[in-house]
Amino acid sequence: MSADSLHDLTNPAVAALTGERWAIMEAAQLVPARPGLYAIYGDEQAWRDLQLEPAPDHPLYVGKAEESLVSRDLNGHFATNPKSKPRTGGSTVRRSFAALLRDFLDLHAVPRNLAKPERFANYALADGGDARLNEWMHARLQLSVWPAPADMRVPLGDVETSVIVRLTPPINLDKNPGRLPRLSAARAAMAAEAAAWRPEG
Repeated sequence: MSADSLHDLTNPAVAALTGERWAIMEAAQLVPARPGLYAIYGDEQAWRDLQLEPAPDHPLYVGKAEESLVSRDLNGHFATNPKSKPRTGGSTVRRSFAALLRDFLDLHAVPRNLAKPERFANYALADGGDARLNEWMHARLQLSVWPAPADMRVPLGDVETSVIVRLTPPINLDKNPGRLPRLSAARAAMAAEAAAWRPEG
């Protein structure tokens, strides 16, 4: 892999991800079912709810979909398909938003699998929490995407890293020089709450 080839992919990816974006439910009709990158944006109130200085033209998060932007992003993170239940336990993006919105949305962490409590860092939300988080996400967030070229030979993860380094979205934990310091602590607190969960009765 040459540096030039990565550079040649990073520039159009950044241009697409900082260009047109859509409301979440609108995006469900427009995002292609292809591999690629996506960026999540928030309106001014979203940044305030997250206790961040508002920068609505700056992405909050950048991620990759190795198989399909629709299944990974819209269905996995945002549950736009009515047949898909929002599952915070299966989405690192949702876990990060949940950790930062814990008090604002009255969210409580539980083990992802209540029948076999383990892997508490992959916490889920107690009854009603996913619905509240989903409502907030649909109301406050927007999405942009960059479908990967069909003939791309550079690993998608390398392009994702390059874009994250360029854009420094605060909700990204990995590979990000501009990550939000308190996010790791907020997620650890949620994981601890999930570890302390006990069944009622």
